[in-house]
Amino acid sequence: MDATQPHGLTGVLDAMADGIYIVNDDYVVEFMNKAMIRVFGDGVGRKCHEVVNHTTAPCPWCKAGEVFDNRQNTHEEVYVPLVDKTYDLLEIPLHNTDGSISKLSIYRDITHRKDQEYRLKTSRESFRSLFEHVAAGVYISSKEGKFLDANAALLDMLGYEDKNEFLELDLARDIYLKAEERTRFQQMIEKNGRVVDYEVDFRKKDGTPITVQLTAHVRYDPQGKVLGYEGICVDQSQRQRMEREIKKAHDFLNNIIQSSPNAIMGTDMTGNIIIWNLGAEETLGYPASETIGAMNVKDLYPDDMARRVMRMMRSADYGGKGKLRSYPMTFMARDGHPVEGNLSANIIYDETGREMASVGIFVDLEEQLKMERELHNTQEQLLQSEKLAAMGRLTSQIAHELNNPLYGIMNTLELMKTEIPVGNKRRKLLDMSLSETVRVTDMLRKMLSFSKPDQEERTPVDINTILDEILLLHEKQLWEHSIKVVHRFADHLGKIMASKNQLRQVFLNLISNARDAMPEGGRLTVATEGDDYFVHITVSDNGAGIKDEHLDLVFETFFTTKTDSVKGVGLGLSVCYGFIRDHGGDIKVDSCVGEGTTFTISLPVCRQQVDAG
Repeated sequence: MDATQPHGLTGVLDAMADGIYIVNDDYVVEFMNKAMIRVFGDGVGRKCHEVVNHTTAPCPWCKAGEVFDNRQNTHEEVYVPLVDKTYDLLEIPLHNTDGSISKLSIYRDITHRKDQEYRLKTSRESFRSLFEHVAAGVYISSKEGKFLDANAALLDMLGYEDKNEFLELDLARDIYLKAEERTRFQQMIEKNGRVVDYEVDFRKKDGTPITVQLTAHVRYDPQGKVLGYEGICVDQSQRQRMEREIKKAHDFLNNIIQSSPNAIMGTDMTGNIIIWNLGAEETLGYPASETIGAMNVKDLYPDDMARRVMRMMRSADYGGKGKLRSYPMTFMARDGHPVEGNLSANIIYDETGREMASVGIFVDLEEQLKMERELHNTQEQLLQSEKLAAMGRLTSQIAHELNNPLYGIMNTLELMKTEIPVGNKRRKLLDMSLSETVRVTDMLRKMLSFSKPDQEERTPVDINTILDEILLLHEKQLWEHSIKVVHRFADHLGKIMASKNQLRQVFLNLISNARDAMPEGGRLTVATEGDDYFVHITVSDNGAGIKDEHLDLVFETFFTTKTDSVKGVGLGLSVCYGFIRDHGGDIKVDSCVGEGTTFTISLPVCRQQVDAG
């Protein structure tokens, strides 16, 4: 057959769906049917490999040598990258009338079939891989009660290593903890065609019971007869253990909530109360039976405060988004009286960030606030006392300064009187001047007497006790100023003979100064130590510090670096200095700008204690 055959044969070849071309022994294309041209284009007169593979050398799969040299048919599957297709290629030698040989190539497109075969193979492999590697136990069993197949996870779950041994087991006797559960399972699955999440107890190889969750369906033959069952077993031991742990954690958390002395309350996002502990019952007077599920938290807040609290929690300005840190709050108790305290609250979010609930802790500060108000009144009184004491010392200083020149004037007047006769008019003027001067010195003497009030009664006191009381009273105020208090009190300190009120005034003043020196917060350290003769107290802050040029002036009357009209009277440290020196002690100051200030007070131990030692 050659390429010059009648057009009738050409029409037959053009009508075929397979791609066909004929080449001579020089690889030149002599004929291409329409199917071949549609895919590769008209290549008659060109080399076949130029047409099919766009290369200058024969195609990698070419077997033309076997066709031309051996006169044999060839048959193979080839993938042609140029068109991304797989072909079933049949090549046949053609004997031409002139004695030459041509090659007939038939390209049958099997790409779709190969894709299906690949998908089927991949699907089978994936199914088997899933069967073998899924974490849950997968099985196929007969109706009679034998495993026909099982994956490694099921063997491992039930404690078996040998699969052949496992397939020989009797399910009712060897697998089900109770044989009747196998019968019940069969009744359920054959009635409904399947079971979903059915919990049953199995027996492991060592006899240990294990709870599994079965999901399975029936396998039927073509006639609808039950052949067996196939399904999945999920080990529930971990879930049950987790449930026990969760319950244990829930009970523990509930005990913590109920044992808290502070009021703890939780609400959903509409304000309905869902948590109400014993502390809340005691603080606000409502029993949990009247609040949980029956009361809205809005009924407890004054005015529209509930909405304001939610707005503050959603803002980042009150402790961070979703939080409210220690906000002063007043709730109305069941009996109608207001309860003052601090509220800290949080919004609870789910894993998507959606608001689920809110929980708050309310600390009743009624007694503490009462003490603080009393302390404030005391501080006001002490401030006035400081002013009066400072004025007294100023008066004393003025009197001392005036006394010397007045006595000089008096002596001069007395000398002048001796030089003037008694009846002389100027003698009378001198007497009058001397009398007025004496009257002034008498007034100064009375002023000196007034500026030295009677000493307060002094008793043996424990410095640690006084400091502990003062720090306790100042705890909330310092905390609100973001000041952390650190105290280190030495044990077995000797007592000192002192006025408690005056020492309290000294320490209150030092703590107040430290607070003012740390407007952005900081650390206040109060420490005591001592020996047989002295007790030493240090009060340190890490605040702004005092300039070097001011260190020698801090104990002077009316000296201050404060600009506030109330804080800046300049009396505090001068009064402290006077009290400490009056107790036979000493007070020193060390400071560095930007690092802080330390005041060190030394007070003598009671002599009877030293002597007794």
